[in-house]
Amino acid sequence: MASTPKVAQSPVVRQQSEIRERLPFSDGQDFEDARRGLIARRVPGAVTDASGTVVWDNDTYAFLQGEAPDTVNPSLWRQSQLVAEQGLFEVVEGIYQVRGLDLSNITFVEGATGVLVIDPLISTETAAAALALYREHRGERPVTGVLYTHSHVDHFGGVKGVTTQEDVDAGRCPVLAPEGFTEHAVAENVYAGTAMGRRAAYMYGAALARGPQGAVGAGLGQTTSTGTVTLIAPTLTVTRTGQEETVDGIRMVFQMAPNTEAPAELLIHFPGFRALCTAEDATHTLHNMLTLRGAVVRDPHAWSHALTATIDLFGETTDVAFASHHWPTWGQERVTAFLSAQRDLYGYLHDQSLRLINKGWTGIEIAEHLPLPPSLENAWSAHGYYGSVSHNLKAVYQRYMGWFDGNPAHLWQHPPVEAGKRYVQFMGGADTVVDKARASFEAGDYRWAAEVLSHVVFADPQHTAARDLLADTFEQLGYGAENGTWRNFYLSATTELRQGQFGTPTVTASPDVIAHLTPTMLFDAIAIQINGPKAWDEKLTIDVHLTDADERYRLTLANGVLSYSNAPRETTADVTLTSTVSALSHLTVTGITSEGLDRAGVQIRGDVSVLHRLTAVLDPGDPDFPIVTP
Repeated sequence: MASTPKVAQSPVVRQQSEIRERLPFSDGQDFEDARRGLIARRVPGAVTDASGTVVWDNDTYAFLQGEAPDTVNPSLWRQSQLVAEQGLFEVVEGIYQVRGLDLSNITFVEGATGVLVIDPLISTETAAAALALYREHRGERPVTGVLYTHSHVDHFGGVKGVTTQEDVDAGRCPVLAPEGFTEHAVAENVYAGTAMGRRAAYMYGAALARGPQGAVGAGLGQTTSTGTVTLIAPTLTVTRTGQEETVDGIRMVFQMAPNTEAPAELLIHFPGFRALCTAEDATHTLHNMLTLRGAVVRDPHAWSHALTATIDLFGETTDVAFASHHWPTWGQERVTAFLSAQRDLYGYLHDQSLRLINKGWTGIEIAEHLPLPPSLENAWSAHGYYGSVSHNLKAVYQRYMGWFDGNPAHLWQHPPVEAGKRYVQFMGGADTVVDKARASFEAGDYRWAAEVLSHVVFADPQHTAARDLLADTFEQLGYGAENGTWRNFYLSATTELRQGQFGTPTVTASPDVIAHLTPTMLFDAIAIQINGPKAWDEKLTIDVHLTDADERYRLTLANGVLSYSNAPRETTADVTLTSTVSALSHLTVTGITSEGLDRAGVQIRGDVSVLHRLTAVLDPGDPDFPIVTP
């Protein structure tokens, strides 16, 4: 099967030309801002782990020069050029960022004796490289504090690259985070972590070759690093807007922004620097209401109101706004205009979606026909490089109305394989459908070609002509996409159809993350893995005694459900496990077997066979499940 990328077809070439004419490419302000304050670049741009494996290499984006080729949307090409700017930058005197060393930025705020680190990237390796670059040019300052702005892995995973658990435990390095941080950080990477990880491989183009016909960036950042993910629990929790904390002489005023870009998120004002960290609530892109990797639908209403509060709280005392992605904005008027445009963007999508929902429009209809106001369409920071107007409008519909659009024809549809077989039969057989789809492809109707060819592939996965043409179709859709994650999804699908599945390169459910599972979160993580039908007739009870927390839980498996309670019990369980909280969390690594429990230091009393019966009905996720094939 062909694996060589193909050229852009004439409909895509025409679209790219129209975009070059329509959008204000002569506006160079973003390029000035993205390069302002450059102190030094990291040379080379590659970062390796202890074994010498490359976990990040910004140099692979060196091709992002000059005008966009026909295989890349010119607007996305421009955004990728900006995001690929790499190095140590001065935001204002005393605040520095390393950008281009991971999906996110790492920020260093200089204090009386050391430096406060904000959002230490995904991997320890990239975070350590960023700290080394900072120290090379600003001196060997100790890390005297770490701040997580929110609960996504690209904002905490590299923490052990900048500090140690020992320094935190000794009080030399406090770790600050918003209320609910640990619970959300751990849950997102464990509960649906397998499925999210697999889809994230598509979203960030993990298996794509870097180049004009492959990966050019994800809009928010270029891609994700693939190093070691770690986590150190916060020692100081921020719980309210207006809360002030001083770390190493650095005064911070916090704004809580829960249920915006993340369920636990905050913004920080630094009065001494007249600087505002907007975390990920205001960046140079339209963000996601529902990320393509999967997540709980975010609340654009809360997001918009949070940014109004940001302007009211800090607008008049801020001369520069910087975020955990992209580049800063300087000047009080420009900062206010930037925050206002971002605020209006999320407010418009929310309010207009509800207006049309109440007129009976469905999500797909709203997404197809609701344009942005010209003032937002012409603002580069409002373009859909990471989130798109299309999938965000569908997400707002989903948030309020769910998956069902009210049409009973859609209430009980066939799943993809059975639907595919019926569609193909109705349309005259697989060969006929492919012939008709080829005509649609040649006419530039790639959306329709993708839909009908997907039916053929699900009905007959080995139909070579359908797979080849579907791959070609996804490729053209990717070439035309302004949204970086759409491009990556389309081209990743092309790759799997042509070359086979590539799995999940980045694993965020690392031992460090798993170690922070609370006992009840661990029980939930096990319950999610129960194969219900296989466990219908199984009944068992397990008591768990946590010596260091003085807590006792009864786990009961019945009717295919693993439930738990800490209520006192008169009866004796089938088996009792005695453990510390930290040893218990290792069960996700060692396994719920007598051997695994012994390795974790868990004591067993009672019928050991109960553990084997429980293990026998566990059905863990598949990190390589198919996406574009059945």
